[in-house]
Amino acid sequence: MSPLRVLIVDDEAPARRRLRRLLRAAENVEVVGEAADGSAALSQTATLRPDVVLLDIQMPAPSGLDVVARLGRPGPAIVFVTAHDTHAVRAFELHALDYLLKPVSGPRLMEAIDRARQARAPFRDDDRLDAWRSWTRPGQPLARLPVRAAGRLDLVDVTTIDWIEAADNYAILHCGARSHILRDTLSNLAARLDSRAFLRIHRSTLVQASRIDRLEPIARGDWRVILRDGTALVMSRTCRPAVMAALHGRPDPESRGA
Repeated sequence: MSPLRVLIVDDEAPARRRLRRLLRAAENVEVVGEAADGSAALSQTATLRPDVVLLDIQMPAPSGLDVVARLGRPGPAIVFVTAHDTHAVRAFELHALDYLLKPVSGPRLMEAIDRARQARAPFRDDDRLDAWRSWTRPGQPLARLPVRAAGRLDLVDVTTIDWIEAADNYAILHCGARSHILRDTLSNLAARLDSRAFLRIHRSTLVQASRIDRLEPIARGDWRVILRDGTALVMSRTCRPAVMAALHGRPDPESRGA
């Protein structure tokens, strides 16, 4: 396979040198050029035709976001490298492949490079979803989830989610009167969301603990979970002990001796 061609764009020379140094550890990667502002980034992208652009956001006009908007699609894979996390939503609306926060670590940069290598073929919608879904700070629960909306991808703040239900290999996010479909399994979400905030009450249902109003026993050991908006959901007997312990900080007394 031919080398992955990388263009580095940052208005600070030390930042460009650091990225170039870190990229020396990457196999089959060629840094084809550097640019110190948005105008140079546009011209060098057109001339050098890199596979991936490592792009700062806050630079002399045009900004990194403006550069991507002007490049359009299809184009090189864009990996933003910035000191600010406030531009992430806009970055992914522009189909950025990844979003790295300075100071960038070597392993984190290698993850982005590997993702760019896999995405060298033309993007499909599902590729963008996978890239978005994987974007999170290492070791931290997911704070936002990417969903399709009116032909684009939006980030849903997990604090707005009331409950999540499984639908084969998809998950439906219920946020008040709105629902969103996410291409992911409930098991994968359960593993990556904050387990203290989202409780699994059934093999097909996750609930935001803060939305629970009360629990009501029903037949054959199952319980009904009533949310603050009146939504009624079934809690299975197998999930009940863990849910009770999470809500009350102690074991479910009905589970003893069961």
